[in-house]
Amino acid sequence: MFIDSHAHLEGHRFDSDREQVITRAREAGVENIVAIGNGDGPVNFDCGIQLAEKYEFIYATIGIHPHEARLADQAALDRMQELARHPKIIAWGEIGLDYFYDHSPRDVQQTVFIQQMDRARAAKLPIVIHCRPSDGSEDAWDDCLRLIQQHWAPAGIGGILHCFTGNSSQARRALDMGFMVSFAGNLTFPKAQQIRDAALEVPLDRMLIETDSPFLAPVPYRGKRNEPAYVKEVARQLGELRGLSMEEIGRQTTQNFYRFFSLHEKRVTV
Repeated sequence: MFIDSHAHLEGHRFDSDREQVITRAREAGVENIVAIGNGDGPVNFDCGIQLAEKYEFIYATIGIHPHEARLADQAALDRMQELARHPKIIAWGEIGLDYFYDHSPRDVQQTVFIQQMDRARAAKLPIVIHCRPSDGSEDAWDDCLRLIQQHWAPAGIGGILHCFTGNSSQARRALDMGFMVSFAGNLTFPKAQQIRDAALEVPLDRMLIETDSPFLAPVPYRGKRNEPAYVKEVARQLGELRGLSMEEIGRQTTQNFYRFFSLHEKRVTV
């Protein structure tokens, strides 16, 4: 029993075999998938909803990625506020800061991040955070955690640090603000010791697993297109680190997912 808590299944890399990819995930024991609703920005940020309406076991998010922050306007924010009421939407994201690519100016990223936190708070939805600093720096982490502390933590709703790449100190700061920490395929990369060190410190009941498909395929699939079935390899690596089996990590992170999103109580259907 596994949950892929973060996958981009709407992209063109899945156009030729999306249904088969989803079938393989189910055959691998993936019980639920969260389809991230960023798309290419405001033009199609309902992409996660479209998948969630087609598959009962898929949930969705809504949000503008920091890459497309420059495209956010009042109409886009208002449209997201409407879509956030959809019964299969369980979070707002991924949102945050990306200082590595800087596809949008940093001041614009910060403004749109704050605006989306305000909208998520009104919708009573947890947020899914993307944070990537510039090379060799902690600049995005410093700004991201500061903005969360100022504009989000007082709401008490929490969220998820998606595809965590930070250090143990940054993980602890987020945990103190009610966040879950989600680990992806890069946990298995040889040079990812900092992530593995953090994974040893995050409490078992506060972690999730994901693929971030089609990106970051884990060892032994590195270099190939990632897909939800490979989330088992993230569980396997976490299990090796924590002295547990892949199945035990799967069960624990699945329980964490349902508890955090109160999904047993919602019984979401469309």
